[in-house]
Amino acid sequence: MTQNRPVGPKLVNWTPPPAPDGAPLVGRYARLDRLDSDRHAADLHRAFSVDDAIWDYLPYGPFSSSAQLHRWAREMAAGSDPLFYAITDLDSGHLGGVASYLRITPQAGTIEVGHINFAASLQRTRAATEAIFLLIQWAFEAGYRRFEWKCDALNMPSRRAAQRFGLSYEGVFRQATVVKGRNRDTAWFAAIDAEWPALKEAFTLWLDPSNFDAQGQQRESLGSLTRLVRVASDPAQR
Repeated sequence: MTQNRPVGPKLVNWTPPPAPDGAPLVGRYARLDRLDSDRHAADLHRAFSVDDAIWDYLPYGPFSSSAQLHRWAREMAAGSDPLFYAITDLDSGHLGGVASYLRITPQAGTIEVGHINFAASLQRTRAATEAIFLLIQWAFEAGYRRFEWKCDALNMPSRRAAQRFGLSYEGVFRQATVVKGRNRDTAWFAAIDAEWPALKEAFTLWLDPSNFDAQGQQRESLGSLTRLVRVASDPAQR
């Protein structure tokens, strides 16, 4: 006798979204342009050279010269997955970091953000937050169903950032890979399309100029605005 076993709900009126094409993503505080080694490498090297520790959890870097970073940027810019962006802080006018889409899977409606590297000049700025918001916004408004964030399980700043951005904790994959000759356990976070309207409202409220005083200090934290959206919290942060 055939048993009726549970299956997932059918997707109604859903079609696979397009792959990102690298068009600029522009907000009030940040601008993301597809990485171009000739345009961006020298400025990125100046920004990144302040602190080599920003490369600790990445599979490449640090780069001792602009020429080395230029070669890396040329290699990264040639691909479409990962698709790299250079991030400009519009307040300062300077490049301050990179981020990418990767594991781009339109047929499943999933996309990941990764290779995030913010120089000290970009960290803890409105531009840094808006850069991630612009990446999330494009993905969901293009029709993706799931937006992922993964990081080294020992990278607590990245884990805190994922939660602040409203992404839910989904667990740790043990011995997931090897990075620079060391074991890496990988922590997973994600948001799904049903959560996007509330996330968009939270980011919009936080990024509004009225949320900052005359000294630029936030009146309400993004984490407090996204807390109710998250369906699971990272136990490492309790």
